[in-house]
Amino acid sequence: MPIAELQVYSVEEADVTGGVCRVRCVGGTARAGQVYAAGESRVWLRGIERYGRTVDSFDAGHAARVRLAGAVVALLSRGQLLTSVPPDGHGLAELEAWLATGPPLSDEPLPRTLRALAVGGMQDERLPDGVRLRWGRVAQAAAYRCAAAEGASDLVRGIELAFVRAYLLREFGPGRGGDPAVLCRESLALIDLTPAQAAARALAWRELPRERIVHLRLIRNLLRWTGAARPYLAPGDPLAAAVDAWSQVGRRLP
Repeated sequence: MPIAELQVYSVEEADVTGGVCRVRCVGGTARAGQVYAAGESRVWLRGIERYGRTVDSFDAGHAARVRLAGAVVALLSRGQLLTSVPPDGHGLAELEAWLATGPPLSDEPLPRTLRALAVGGMQDERLPDGVRLRWGRVAQAAAYRCAAAEGASDLVRGIELAFVRAYLLREFGPGRGGDPAVLCRESLALIDLTPAQAAARALAWRELPRERIVHLRLIRNLLRWTGAARPYLAPGDPLAAAVDAWSQVGRRLP
């Protein structure tokens, strides 16, 4: 069952115990009694009102007036997303086991929710390095799940995967943070143009059909992360020369 997500429209009233908000459900089913993550804090969904009546739940695509418990309610802002979690939250080990073997979870994260959880853990400098690295591996798995769920191209998936790998390399260096050669080699393999072809298209990119412009922008985004791995490649490595050639082209892409 997908995790429920609520988007805040407004906070109507709030005090140190909680408050009343207008929200829209943008994923799953929101039910009274659920716990929601608001950043590092938690709020409890105590009651739901729709069209002047108290209800037990409401689904994605619908709005409601909800009563939330938790002092952080007063700090919620318009557009903020609240993600439902089990009362004690999905643990890292639980997610790792689920990704490895597919055991059931009490609430299965949507791919984008899984990615947000994993990237947040990976970037949380308060956590030990080993835990951040484990979250990074979950984030890489989430990139594949997002692409499969959304029907995204290999290039789009490659951008998300390269972002995670480049971040881990920057934070933890080669070895613990991954293999820069793998990042560059797998990323460049996703580009279906030669540097010369991409450079030629970049000269007159405004005249290209929209889909080709988007394609060039995706290539540029991918090259951003291969460039982040370039300093870790050995001098004289043919892969380094390939990354350099693409780096020159990337500056000219739209």
